Amino acid sequence: MMTIKQQVLKAVYPIFSKLNSVFGNNNKQINSSALAPESFYGLTATKNNGEKFSFSNLEGKKIMLVNTASDCGYTAQYDGLQALYEKYKGKIEIIGFPSNDFGEQEKEGDEVIANFCKINFGVGFPLMQKSVVKKNANQHPVYQWLTDETKNGWNYVAPTWNFCKYIIDQKGNLTNFFEASTEPMSKEILSALELG
Repeated sequence: MMTIKQQVLKAVYPIFSKLNSVFGNNNKQINSSALAPESFYGLTATKNNGEKFSFSNLEGKKIMLVNTASDCGYTAQYDGLQALYEKYKGKIEIIGFPSNDFGEQEKEGDEVIANFCKINFGVGFPLMQKSVVKKNANQHPVYQWLTDETKNGWNYVAPTWNFCKYIIDQKGNLTNFFEASTEPMSKEILSALELG
């Protein structure tokens, strides 16, 4: 179930999204064709159910990694992420990394987060355990790779807020970074995923 705050955030999201679009908030987009010096496919994570997840299983697929939160103005993007996942299943993979790095917006544990996402947004794409995505000593290894140009070949930008998106191509190279306000089903995302 959603809290009152979460219901309000979901209800006002279309207005919030439009304002961010008009004023250019959280909408940085960068891309590159650089090759990654370190293999993305050597990375692993733990799913929110405790199961180990190896990114080598995704070799040959486009991947979008997203840091998420349940109490954020952008939480309604779960709808778009799930729609993208369903529409292009088999062509892309979406992986969510719940994080409490931005203003205490993901306070619950992994089981509560998973239930919230499933019940309220029908999320069927994999969610990892709650992780640190900001650059610091506790940053998750996947986000270390995504934000260290000596590992990924070009990008040093860490998530600036919840729902930032990183796209990996079929060969394991980081190709795009999108800040939070870029909608999951936007033409920019579809183009980066070569779906539009």
